[in-house]
Amino acid sequence: MPIALISALVCAISLGACGSSVARDLPADAQPSAAKPAASGFKLVSVGRFATPLYVTAPSKDQRRVMVVEQGGRISVVRDGKRLSRPFLDVSSRVTAGGEQGLLGLAFSPDYAGSGRFYVYFTRRDGKQEVAEFRRATSDRASSSSYRSVLVMDDPEGNHNGGQLAFGPDALLYIGTGDGGGSGDQHGTIGNAQNLGSLLGKILRIDPRRSGSKTYAVPSSNPFVGRAGAKREIYSYGLRNPWRFSFDRAGGSLIIGDVGQSEVEEIDFTSIAQASGANFGWRVREGDRPFADGGSLSGAIEPVIVRTHDEGWCSVTGGYVVRDRALAGLLGKYLYGDFCQGIVYGARLSSSGASGNARVPGLPRIAALASFGEDARGRVYVVSLDGAVSRIAAR
Repeated sequence: MPIALISALVCAISLGACGSSVARDLPADAQPSAAKPAASGFKLVSVGRFATPLYVTAPSKDQRRVMVVEQGGRISVVRDGKRLSRPFLDVSSRVTAGGEQGLLGLAFSPDYAGSGRFYVYFTRRDGKQEVAEFRRATSDRASSSSYRSVLVMDDPEGNHNGGQLAFGPDALLYIGTGDGGGSGDQHGTIGNAQNLGSLLGKILRIDPRRSGSKTYAVPSSNPFVGRAGAKREIYSYGLRNPWRFSFDRAGGSLIIGDVGQSEVEEIDFTSIAQASGANFGWRVREGDRPFADGGSLSGAIEPVIVRTHDEGWCSVTGGYVVRDRALAGLLGKYLYGDFCQGIVYGARLSSSGASGNARVPGLPRIAALASFGEDARGRVYVVSLDGAVSRIAAR
């Protein structure tokens, strides 16, 4: 198959890798692939195969279950290691799925054990992005009728949709949004990501519970509350497509995998406090390189890891800091990868950069590495868009 055609297919399914409709040639060794694992180090333990899985998570106090998000609109339950035949939730009738659209994120409220509240992020039938609340009916089944729309965002194009939901250490909901799609964030004079009047290209922070007549509340401590013309929901800005971000469960640091345009992929690391009002640079720069006019970068946060497309990278997949004590050799390391490379890397992160950045020994290449996940015990999972979901374990 010609490389250009392979690139076009990668663009079609890659979660933010391509900024335009023009096929981008990729090195042959950058295509999603699988290889034999090394003989030592760590291994993958199969959880099962699913229909275009995109994410894995679990309620914080439930050590029996993990939930697998499928792009088409279903959330499957794996209980005590066995997949249940009936999904936890099916919202496929509400979802447009394909390419970078679909059911993209899931987060359980910190008080889920009592309230049963959880939140999903999906592309609606009209192309808008929506965050919605549902409630648990039983431990293995949600109540579809409990649907409540929380936040709806206009989205001009079908790519760069963000999709990550995560509750922070402050028990507030953080939402990753893409820049609106297309190539080069050509939205207005400075692009959506640098425009504080747009919710796109941002990390948002809200209290998703109903507040009087409003579907959610905006914390008064959000950095742009009270600024004329700025959206009060914005916590951080200057992001192209923060497809996956996470909080370190041991220290609360925020770590973002921001998908690049055509040259650079980046990992950003910051404390929650430093992230308040922070500018991560897009579209003025891509990774650590100048990109386009679009505002000032005074005080912008520099990425701690940059990987280039010349190295065979195409779409960074952000992960988690390992806190699973069964993975002694990886404790404290941040695991991440790339959709095309399919290699899991680990590094120790700090505000000054990354150290010990290297491939995790023993793990095979993962075809179409779409996401990482974490369960209630802190065990880390890897997700292949091809269908496989696996847990990282010691050999």
